[in-house]
Amino acid sequence: MKRFKISILFLAALLFMVSCDKDFEEINIDPNNPVLVPSHLLIPSAVRAYQNEMNSTFTGADMGACWAQHYAKVQYNSEERYIPRLGILRRVWNTFYAVGISDAEAMYVLAEAEGNDNMKAVALVLQAYGYSVLTDIYGDIPFSEAIKGNDGNFTPKYDTQQEVYTGILAMLTQANSLFGSGTIDSTSDIMYQGDASKWKKFANSLSFRSLMRISGKVSVGADLQALVNAGNMFGSNDDEAKLVYLSADPSANPLYETVIFGSRAEYKINSQVVDRMLASNDPRLPQYAQFNDAGIYRGKPAGIINVPNDDYSYANVSPIGEFYLRPEAPGFFMSNAELHFLMAEAAHKNLITGSASAHYAAGIAASFAANEVSDNGYIAANALNTPIALEQIGTQKWYALYGQGIEAWTEWRRVGYPALLPALEGDINEIPSRYTYPTTEVSINGANYDAAVASQGTDNLTTKVWWNK
Repeated sequence: MKRFKISILFLAALLFMVSCDKDFEEINIDPNNPVLVPSHLLIPSAVRAYQNEMNSTFTGADMGACWAQHYAKVQYNSEERYIPRLGILRRVWNTFYAVGISDAEAMYVLAEAEGNDNMKAVALVLQAYGYSVLTDIYGDIPFSEAIKGNDGNFTPKYDTQQEVYTGILAMLTQANSLFGSGTIDSTSDIMYQGDASKWKKFANSLSFRSLMRISGKVSVGADLQALVNAGNMFGSNDDEAKLVYLSADPSANPLYETVIFGSRAEYKINSQVVDRMLASNDPRLPQYAQFNDAGIYRGKPAGIINVPNDDYSYANVSPIGEFYLRPEAPGFFMSNAELHFLMAEAAHKNLITGSASAHYAAGIAASFAANEVSDNGYIAANALNTPIALEQIGTQKWYALYGQGIEAWTEWRRVGYPALLPALEGDINEIPSRYTYPTTEVSINGANYDAAVASQGTDNLTTKVWWNK
């Protein structure tokens, strides 16, 4: 009898344990640490990672705007004189691969599981953008075997820049075909608030830029014309791809956070900008620069080791304009003005049909609108003149890319306008053509690094990337 009672109690306990285990997975889910996340939740991390790096003073200013000679520095100007910080070169590489591209790749996998084509397309656009920046600044990079750590590949090969661009354009073409079904959460989408049609315009506009970037090496006219015929690129400044920052640290524009919030007033305007804009009475100058202590606009040439001094000091060189030091100043992936100038160049070279003059004027108008200034006859006074059209287009694009340091430097490397001289007392005697690879690649991925250097050329700042050779 006693054994019978014990057996009953044991069976009851066993049933209780089984019943407690029923639906265990559903009940015991930590809502703060989900196993899977919706794909749209990865948009902010990728977008912010890219733009925080592109707009940081160490990257976008020191090794972008200073090299494009938009900015100059009156102190701590090693980077302006072509002595980059190795840690920043490594940080750019790591940020784009380990955060931006990795999050976009994870976004694609999650979106595929969700059956959400719009989010798959967004993920492809963000990956394509990340790879385009990396290959433009380093040259040959890991692409086909990149982000394969989960597969056990921690030493990816370097693809040639031509191969990378082929892959980028394929991504953007695939993205263009995917847009149409599925949703993009408006709250997570800090770029376009869930508007898939604008993401599609960004994809196609980025395709146009990518094709123009390699147009000196590859026949791209048919592909450019196809994009024009489809008519699904930026139509106004409302379409352009940009992150509008918030009004307070740490979510404000990185330039504001460093120069204003961090009191780093050594960042000034370059004399190339001031002198050229004063000569043409350009209405954007008051947005680009502030008065110096004497109440005039005065820039500083690139370089010069011993500053500050009586010639160029904190007081007598104009600071960057307050318009560009706003906490909410946007970080650009690509602007409408840039697209128009690329289309003007393409039309002038007969790569597409259409009026080079019209696109050129539209580019200046878009830049004026973005800077909140009026024309006052400037466009008519600086109308496109065919014999010097490429110089005019390149120079106006250089003006319009003010505040977009990496893109301004990259497009200057491609077209060579305006004519710029190397920094005074620079560590090398020419404006850099690329970033050097992170030193960690030598130790971690040495064999593939060596193969890339053997193919591309010596790993230094003056080795030209493929599309610029």
